[in-house]
This record gives sequence, C-alpha cells and structure tokens, in this order.
Amino acid sequence: MDGFDLILRGGRLVLPWGLEEADVGVRAGRIAAIGALRTAGAAQEIDCRGLTVLPGVIDPHVHLRDPGDPAVETIPDGTRGAVLGGVTCLFDMPNTAEPITTSERLAKKRDLLKGRAWCNVGLYVAASKANIPTLGALEAEPGVCAIKVFTAATTPELLVDDDASLEALMRAGRRTVAYHSEDHARLSARKALYHPGDNPRHHMDWHDVECCLLGTQRITRLARKTGRPAHILHVSTAEELDWLADYRDVASAEVLVNHLTQTGPEIYDRLGTYAVMSPPIRERRHYEAAWAAVRDGRVDCIGSDHAPHSRAAKERPWPQTASGLTGTQTLLPIMLDHVSAGRLSFSRLADLTSAGPARIYGVPTKGRLAVGFDADFSIVDPAHERTIEEKWIASPCGWSPFVGTRCKGWPRATVVGGHVVMREDEVLGTPIGGGVRFR
Repeated sequence: MDGFDLILRGGRLVLPWGLEEADVGVRAGRIAAIGALRTAGAAQEIDCRGLTVLPGVIDPHVHLRDPGDPAVETIPDGTRGAVLGGVTCLFDMPNTAEPITTSERLAKKRDLLKGRAWCNVGLYVAASKANIPTLGALEAEPGVCAIKVFTAATTPELLVDDDASLEALMRAGRRTVAYHSEDHARLSARKALYHPGDNPRHHMDWHDVECCLLGTQRITRLARKTGRPAHILHVSTAEELDWLADYRDVASAEVLVNHLTQTGPEIYDRLGTYAVMSPPIRERRHYEAAWAAVRDGRVDCIGSDHAPHSRAAKERPWPQTASGLTGTQTLLPIMLDHVSAGRLSFSRLADLTSAGPARIYGVPTKGRLAVGFDADFSIVDPAHERTIEEKWIASPCGWSPFVGTRCKGWPRATVVGGHVVMREDEVLGTPIGGGVRFR
C-alpha cells in the first residue's frame, strides 16, 4: 500500500493486545496501516528501530494559566513543554484569570488555542453555584472534556461545597464530572492551627487524610444516588483508594505522577515550599497504596496536575505559598523511569496515560494504536538515561520539582495528528494543535 504521509519503521509498538515490532503507516492524520510496510513509500519516515512507540500520551490534568500572567505561562509555552516531554494531548483546567464558566468565555478560550497550541487541547468548564442550570449545555459544547468541580481549595466563585448544590449539578447533564475532592469545612476549620513561616511539611497535616476522604465519600454517595459518573482527581490517600473500590459502578480515579514518585516529609525538607501542592505529597504508606492500586487496576489514569507559579509565589512563607507544581513536561520521563525500574509494564503505562483518559473522558479516536485512530505517537527510547535539568523546562516559570532526577527512558519524538512536532529535543514546524473531539 503506497502513498502514506508518514511511516514509522520497525518500532516496538505498544498495541492493545501486546508489544510487537511493526511499521505504522499514516494517512490524513489517522493510522492507516500496521504491519510490514517494506515496499510502501511515504513523504516522511522515522526510523524507530530500538525505540518504543506508545499511543499518544494524554495528560488529563493541566493548568496552562492562559489567560493569566505570561511571565508564568502561556498556551504556546505550556504546550511546547508538553510535546518536548512526549505529550500529544492535554486537558486544560478552567480556573484561569477569567474562569471558564460561560459559553462566551469558553468560546474565547477556544479562540486562544488557534495557531498557538503545539499539541491538541481539551477544555474543562468550571462549575459554580451560579451556573449549575447551564452545565448540561456547556458540557456538550465542542472541545469540552468535562465539567470540573472544586469542593475546596479554590476561589469563592468556583466553590461548590454543599450537598444540595452538588446533587443539583450532578442532575444537570450526563457526562462524567471531574472533582477536586476535599472537604472545605474541615480545611477552613484547620487553617487556624497554622501560622506564617511554619514548616511546609505541615501541608500534609492541614490537608489531612480525613479532609480528602470526607470529600470523596460525599461525592461518591451522591454519584450513586443520582447515577452521574464521577472522576476523582489526584487521589492521594490509601483510605480513598480503598473506599473507591466499592464505587467502581459510578467512580473512577486519577493518581498524580508526584504521588507515585515523591514522599513526605523528606520532600518538604529537600524542596521546601516548592513541594507544596493540594492535595499534598504524603507519607510513604500512601505512596505504597497508590502503587498497589496501579497494580490491581483501581487507578484509571495518571495526570501531572501541571500548575506553574512564579518563583516569588512559591517562595512566600507557608501557608501563604502558592500551591501547585509544574509537571506536564516531566510526566512521561518520570513514568518511563518507573517502567525501567519494573514498577509497571509498557502496556500498563499506555493504559494509564492514553487508553484510560480516552475512555473516561470519551475520546473515541485516541488512546490506542489501531487502524482508524488518530496518528498520535509518543516515541521513546527506553534505554536512554538523562537527568532532568532546569534549562530543559519550557514554562517561563523555569522550575520543576523533578530537577536533578535521573530517568532511564526518554521521549525522542512526538507526533500529533501525523505531524512530527518534536524530534530529538527540537520542536518542529508551527503550532498545529487544536481542539479534541469528544463523544
């Protein structure tokens, strides 16, 4: 079969049914053939011998900060970092300087993506108590990945923290709703226990296990009552993972790279306020529980919760320090190192970083290497060792909690819709990313 736009030659493909060495032919942005394509020609070829070809990595949890402060990040910066890290698609959170709560703001955000995004971008819409009646219509607009609900740790405009409002929004629509699940009342009551300048390791105590468990219990009970699917973001506690096992009929779970990689209190002693995120990095027993849940299937997807802040905001004394860490660019290198260490297989990595997000959010043409699917590929060298350096970070904020981490396994090329947008650390062409088609 001749006339391909692109052929990937001789890579080890992470297919839904296992790993196989084969060629991939691409035509018109879709996978057109998988197999031995020795006699076929193409406008462009990539020699993938010795490399592993993953279905395009989807980071389902990213805060691009646009509109916001360009000195912290913009859509071009954030998506450039994504493709440098092997990410082909990301879902952008709505709590920007102008929160995405209306159809008009959503349209403006879609316009911001045009000609500026290096990878494809899905958009969350933020729930508020004021916009609940419109959520059913908003979730059906083009490019929307989900409704995002903040039950705590947010601005007053976006806080939805009472049962009546949560139940009402669950009845306003039908698609899966994504939740930041903490208990606002408990967080507020415990805030008085801490003072400016306290050790940032107290972040684990303020945002404690009970705070997260109460939030997740409330959401899942209401989800079962209403029949509305719930996706619990950044699950950080062993107790929540155990609880969610009994709610698989209505709930799915995301775990962050950080909670699979870093542990407290030592991370706070090493990074100080640069380790502060919400929910927090916790003690080792929660790390072990997260890996146990990865192994037995309770975790559906992995995200970065990429949330850049300026150095000045991160260096404010705790608890005034800004909460959030950079991460989309480092998601795949860190997870490849976990594969190298034997903590998970390439097949499970593809399930967590591609098939899982596509299934939960309803992206029918992404998530697997199969004929007819989008030609999104994360091409990696599993043997290449490299240290994450600050100068590699594309976000203008210029820092990462993983600087100095040595990774075995590294992204060598990123292909979005059949276009090679990154190869050997060089971002190529012009920004061709766009919206995502959701079911």
